[in-house]
Amino acid sequence: MGIQTSKLNGSFKQFIERQILFFVATAGPRGRVNLSPKGLDSLKIINDNQIVWLSVTGSGNETAAHVLQNPRMTLMFCAFEGDAFTLRVYGAAQVIYPPHDEWDQLYSLFPNYAGARNIFKLDIDLVTTSCGTGVPEMTFVRQRAETELVPWYAELGVAGVKAFWRKKNMTSIDDAPTGIIVE
Repeated sequence: MGIQTSKLNGSFKQFIERQILFFVATAGPRGRVNLSPKGLDSLKIINDNQIVWLSVTGSGNETAAHVLQNPRMTLMFCAFEGDAFTLRVYGAAQVIYPPHDEWDQLYSLFPNYAGARNIFKLDIDLVTTSCGTGVPEMTFVRQRAETELVPWYAELGVAGVKAFWRKKNMTSIDDAPTGIIVE
């Protein structure tokens, strides 16, 4: 059994900051569980008990729909290089869209990515570790989102991204509203 604690310590923060990939898991009270990989420079540690991460537009908006129904969220970080290690961060999240009061302050923490859609603020209540020996050791090649996804949204422009949101991001695959605001 690994460590269980209620907050991030210095070594956990350093581990998180070195990761180029993390996973987010959410679930509503009914329907499907969602598990998504996240990359880019899209996660910031605010303090020992709070993390924020930026979501760039994708083909769905499951995490937002789930958080509106049920705020529980788990983030998982795996060591793909070096010593085996897995860290999970559990807590209650809220979704913040561009018109919200906190958007400008939180968005300023991140690069200006075309297609930026929402920010999730996670209030941490549990941090656990495990050995991570089941995770393969791999070498990083590139962030596909930097060379494929973000340029595609830049080419679409603001109006094109909002049209994409209307088509693909208004409800979850279980038909739950995502709360996305399209003006």
